[in-house]
Amino acid sequence: MNFSLTEDQALMVDAAKRMVQTKIDPVLRAHPADKPLPKAAMLDIFAAFAELGITAPRVPVEAGGGGLKMLDYGLILEQLPPVVALSLASHEGTILRIHLGCPEAIRKRYLPDLIAGRKIACTANTEANAGSDSGAIRTKLEIEGDDAYLTGRKMWITNASICDVVNVSCSTGLDENGRPVTRRALVDRSEVEFDVRETGITGLRQGHLSELVFERTRVPASHIVGEAGDAAKTLTMAWNGNRPLLGLMCVHLAQKAFELARDYAQQRQQFGKPLASHQLVQRDLADIETAIVSSRLMCYYALDGIDRGMRANGTSAMAKRYATQACERAIHLAMQVHGAMGISEELGLEQMWRDARVFQVPDGMNGILALIQGREITGMAAFR
Repeated sequence: MNFSLTEDQALMVDAAKRMVQTKIDPVLRAHPADKPLPKAAMLDIFAAFAELGITAPRVPVEAGGGGLKMLDYGLILEQLPPVVALSLASHEGTILRIHLGCPEAIRKRYLPDLIAGRKIACTANTEANAGSDSGAIRTKLEIEGDDAYLTGRKMWITNASICDVVNVSCSTGLDENGRPVTRRALVDRSEVEFDVRETGITGLRQGHLSELVFERTRVPASHIVGEAGDAAKTLTMAWNGNRPLLGLMCVHLAQKAFELARDYAQQRQQFGKPLASHQLVQRDLADIETAIVSSRLMCYYALDGIDRGMRANGTSAMAKRYATQACERAIHLAMQVHGAMGISEELGLEQMWRDARVFQVPDGMNGILALIQGREITGMAAFR
């Protein structure tokens, strides 16, 4: 067991940091921090992702992807501003789903532009009554000869307002047990129209989260992808990888907050000496660093397990649940160290706290993640 980065991994991390400094941070600073970025700005960012080779890290090299190990992808993603890292996760997860289930003609038509960052993709799964229970999909797919029609409403969809292609989880009816027979439909926004409504949330406000409304929206039958019932399987595969990645996005935020708190405590004077020399402040800094290191290692462990072919359901759920909670707490402590400055908009810690809180929602709330881990421990499901 080696906790040091290899030479190749160190080079990947350095390249990601340089890309952020030269190509991503300037775009983020050029636009309001509390409004979704224009699509043109997002395409500039995705072009940078493509240049680094991380738009399709889980797709094999021979299929045009990056062919990265999940741990290596996590090391890179940890360096990215979380608001665009989340967008990338939605995009590349959709690319993986297209690669796994689409006919060759569909892959050839869409994957080159998506991998090159010239177009943006997303996956629409969540509905009003199908969040943690992804098997409760009710968006209806009706197949009539060469055409198919989508009817339903999707919520909390990352990238929806800026995407070119949407991978929609839907149902063609119920099986003998009353459960939906899930299918996937690829919707090309250049060919069909549907309503997209931005959703305002507490953090990640430069990002794009939306509601989609399909009202008997026509889709070519050729764009129905995969096999009946495989939507849940492909979602789970992506979720197991995404969960520790989302944890690392929180680690990124907590690391920044820690560095601000450490530097502030060394410079700020209280009671005739540096704030950092007070015992309780040192304890807070120690707790922050402990939360960051433990979260980072747990996420790395989950990603490495995926690379080694281990069953990842429990470890991935554990990593995301722990990291998102621990890092939110770490940012809270950094705000405490800063006193009144900690709650100022000027410093940006309050934005980090709001951003970190958002990550407890996507790809499984912490309650359901605990039950997934509990199922892996006991062999018994608490939610079926």
